[in-house]
Amino acid sequence: MATLENGRVRRFRTTQQRREIVEETLKPGASVALIARAHDVNSNQVFRWRRQYLKGELEIARQPSLLPVKVVSEPLAIKPARGRKARSERRGIIDIDLGHARVRIEGAADVDCVRSAIESLCR
Repeated sequence: MATLENGRVRRFRTTQQRREIVEETLKPGASVALIARAHDVNSNQVFRWRRQYLKGELEIARQPSLLPVKVVSEPLAIKPARGRKARSERRGIIDIDLGHARVRIEGAADVDCVRSAIESLCR
């Protein structure tokens, strides 16, 4: 909280708190004005948070989680897809098994691309 020159108090709401307030307003029959008043927030501010929420701008940053890793000396024998010829030389293979999905990266891997793919699959 911060006290303004006029003596009013400005409260800081976390992204999680904003999301909870907005989600209350999205229920059928909910009144934004009543919900805003109950949380001591200006209703215009709640409408702004709603627009952000609906655009996906009130996402909560997820903490990275550790995944088990197993290093193997020999790559798993996997048949190439139809229409593709097997390569005689492989530069590197990364196999990631997430339980509900499996990611296989062959050759040079772009770090940002791999991170983005794994984060999307972990949601």
